[in-house]
Amino acid sequence: MSTPTPPPTQHAITVLGHDRPGIIAETTGRLAELGLNLEDSTMTLLRGHFAMMLVCAGEPSAAAIEAALAPLTDDGSLTVTVRAVSPGAGAAPAGSSWVLTVHGGDRPGIVSSVVGRVAEVGGNITDLTTRLAGDLYLLVAEIDLPAGADVDALEAAVRTAATALGVGATLRRAEADDL
Repeated sequence: MSTPTPPPTQHAITVLGHDRPGIIAETTGRLAELGLNLEDSTMTLLRGHFAMMLVCAGEPSAAAIEAALAPLTDDGSLTVTVRAVSPGAGAAPAGSSWVLTVHGGDRPGIVSSVVGRVAEVGGNITDLTTRLAGDLYLLVAEIDLPAGADVDALEAAVRTAATALGVGATLRRAEADDL
């Protein structure tokens, strides 16, 4: 009888720093050379700064991954971190998916106040993007709400928080194409 093969280790990898062409290609190429499978990723530019998070699975250790990615940091413009993580559950949420949009004049506290209402009902923010264009602030968040959450009460609480900040907010059920 053969011993079952243990599942591959998962690692969370972050790459942060000044943007330049080729960061994604170089990073993912080095990971592929190690035999790592890219399972989940996100990347964005924040005012000229590059930010990427990856979850990869495979046999190499965190130290081996760090060594393979070390050349990315040679000029001091990027930092790379690697850490082992527990495999995610991967199961779909038991509740429902929603999209929260907030827009209006920029001011401190918009994110914490509005998403705080989501946290109060046990909602989980699965993706959040904000943009500032002049004085106009935009927040778009994907939210998983638990089964039985009072969506009408949440919508009222979000609107109350938004009104107090002088911004508008909408909450709508996510369409399959949104996610």
